[in-house]
Amino acid sequence: MNIIEVAVFVLYLIFMLSIGIWFFMKDRDGGEKTYFLGGRAMGPWVTALSAGASDMSAWVLMGLPTSIYALGLGQIWISVGLAFGYTLSWFFTAPRLRSFSIVANDSITIPQYLSNRFKTNTMALQIICAIVFLVAYTVYAASSIKACGILFNTVIGIDAQLAMYLSAVIIVSYTFLGGFSAVCWTDFFQGLLILAALLIAPIFASSMVNPEHIKAIPPQYWNPMANWQDIVSGFGWGLGYFGMPHIIIRFMSLESQKEMRKSAIIGISWTGLILIFAAMVGIIGRMYLGLDENINKNSLVFISMVRNIFPALISGVLLSAVLAASMSTADSQLLSAASSFASDVYKPVIRGNKATDKEMLWAGRFVVLGIAFIALLIASNPNSGSIMSLVSNAWSVFGATFGPTIMLSLYWKRFNLAGALAGIISGAVIDIAWLVTMSHTGVYEIVPAFFASFVVAYIVTTMTAPPSKEVEELFDEAVNYEEDNETSIIK
Repeated sequence: MNIIEVAVFVLYLIFMLSIGIWFFMKDRDGGEKTYFLGGRAMGPWVTALSAGASDMSAWVLMGLPTSIYALGLGQIWISVGLAFGYTLSWFFTAPRLRSFSIVANDSITIPQYLSNRFKTNTMALQIICAIVFLVAYTVYAASSIKACGILFNTVIGIDAQLAMYLSAVIIVSYTFLGGFSAVCWTDFFQGLLILAALLIAPIFASSMVNPEHIKAIPPQYWNPMANWQDIVSGFGWGLGYFGMPHIIIRFMSLESQKEMRKSAIIGISWTGLILIFAAMVGIIGRMYLGLDENINKNSLVFISMVRNIFPALISGVLLSAVLAASMSTADSQLLSAASSFASDVYKPVIRGNKATDKEMLWAGRFVVLGIAFIALLIASNPNSGSIMSLVSNAWSVFGATFGPTIMLSLYWKRFNLAGALAGIISGAVIDIAWLVTMSHTGVYEIVPAFFASFVVAYIVTTMTAPPSKEVEELFDEAVNYEEDNETSIIK
């Protein structure tokens, strides 16, 4: 245990917690919209870096570099697919989703947006979405908490499970207190730290590579075209962005439509750099550290690289980026699940729309506690899988379940409620079924599930009655709102 590294970690955690306390005091009289969407008052820099940081959890510092470190350049297609998908989401999802969510009765969650988009009073859509949110976000949050446990165990030497509990307490505390504003601002600072760490580590390590380690690398390691499954699955990761609630909700929170282009440039640039240098950590880590089974098993390539190169003060700051990546995703996931339950289940189903703002806030806060507790149980189970596997499972469920339906709702006037329900259900079912029965094919389950969901949604829509005149008018109003406010990023 290095006392200086521990001190840096403690100061970092205190800083994160102080942000939550600050926004709790500042927004204590704010309502549901303030707690769950920051009052739609986020600027372009905070929106962009928060969207990116909530996406890039600990897997971008631990899971992805270690996959490339151990398996070779075939894994680099994950970075390519993510960069491509993230860019497209800013171009085609962000402008319209913000416009549609405002026109659709000022919706503050994805399930609420879909229900308002089709002007339906049935609770089926919101309840199904909320169930998917609770299950998938619990798995996703478990990966972030597990990463914190591995980090503290490796660096400080304390028990991994105890470290998971301590990390969860910090994450839950500032999310519980400060809501969306606290989450976005902590993500903003954490996004800067993640970028700095990924830029610095491989640059220094590249001047210290071991020629013997390079000679030991097999030739097939350097072949990015080794098999078609890697390429297809890599681009499949990019499909997830079209349906990732904790990321696309940032598009809805942007302060003004006219800030959309600036936010897109910042977000795409940040994500591109993150993905490039995450891949470089894996490649240079293999040349610098050699193949070590312990590094591979525990996803330690970034941590080992930093601790071998830098003095304790600098390594403590850089390793705090792993905490930043873990927390910036976990807090967003907890808040998205909480907002979905409070707005889409507690208020309309349990309380019959009689719930006060204070009730909504506390219902959401208790969901944050519940999900964090279950995520801790999953993370502390030694058979729960690696950080990368937990992330990939949750990512694919979200992308396949919501991506096709959200895109069709934004661009197809004829799209109806029956098609949306069919698309959501089929995406979730096929994704899980492929994971259980067809994972041996090497094709990431999001690929068949995403396209199957799209096809099912389209077929069901064309075979059922068209939407009402009111729904079609809402579509036209949202499109006109987008055009009138100059939201297109392409212009």
